[in-house]
Order: sequence, then structure tokens, then C-alpha cells
Amino acid sequence: MEFTGYILLTIAVVIIMEGVTWVTHKFIMHGLGWYLHEDHHQPGYPHVFEKNDAFFVVFAIPSMLLFWYGTRDGINWMFFVGLGILIYGLSYFLVHDVLIHRRFKWFDKTNNWYLRGLRKAHKIHHKHLDKEEGECFGMLYVPLKYFREARLSTVKK
Repeated sequence: MEFTGYILLTIAVVIIMEGVTWVTHKFIMHGLGWYLHEDHHQPGYPHVFEKNDAFFVVFAIPSMLLFWYGTRDGINWMFFVGLGILIYGLSYFLVHDVLIHRRFKWFDKTNNWYLRGLRKAHKIHHKHLDKEEGECFGMLYVPLKYFREARLSTVKK
């Protein structure tokens, strides 16, 4: 596979990871994995780490294995699949933990309509403190109404 093919593969994996995240969030985190995800839905969680952070490890393991097997005899397609997972994971961390939950105070003053739409949708998701009746399970793509609301509120300011 040529370099362009590897870049396209990496981009495709980043896009596919949004779907994987949605399915994992809806059916595993709000299903059998609720034990690990529940503390994330409790307001004012006082610790630096949450049990929910274990899901970062769950997604990191395949990425690391793909890096390993993707470099054993020169770089192959597995390396770029692992890279796509890593890029999505970094995006998820920046959006979810930094922007939305503000576990790190790096982007406190953002007024970007896209980022505000993501934040609003996630806040709607967290209105539900239990595992049933959730909504907005995606991270980088959420229903368009949240982007419209954010764009309108950004323009008015």
C-alpha cells in the first residue's frame, strides 16, 4: 500500500472510531460496563481518576498491539490502523476530559460553535444519572440541533 493509501486508512479509522465509541458507550458503558462508567455520571466526583478511565486502557491495548505488529517487519497497514485509534483517542481525551469535563483547565475560554455544540450535547447526556434513558452517546458527532443552538448563541454575543 502506498503512502496515500496509509493516510486514507488512518483517516477512515478515525471516522470509524466515532461509531465504535457510540456503540461501546451505549451498549457496554451503559450496559454491562455500568459498574466502571457509573461514577462518571455522578456530579462533583472528587478524585483525579474515575473507574471510567479504565475504558481508555481498553481502547489503548488494541492500538498498542497494532503498533507492535505493524512494525515487526517494516511498517504495514496495522501500524496505521493503530495510529487512527490513537488519533481518535487523543481527540476524545481533548474533547471529553479537557473541553467538556474540564478535568484540565486548558481551553476555558473557547467560544467555537462546534466545541460548544459538543459540550451542550454531552451535558444533555449527563442529565441522566443512571444507565437508562440516555441520549447523545457520540463524542465528535452529535445531533445537529446542538450545533445550531451553539452557532446561534455564538452569533448573538
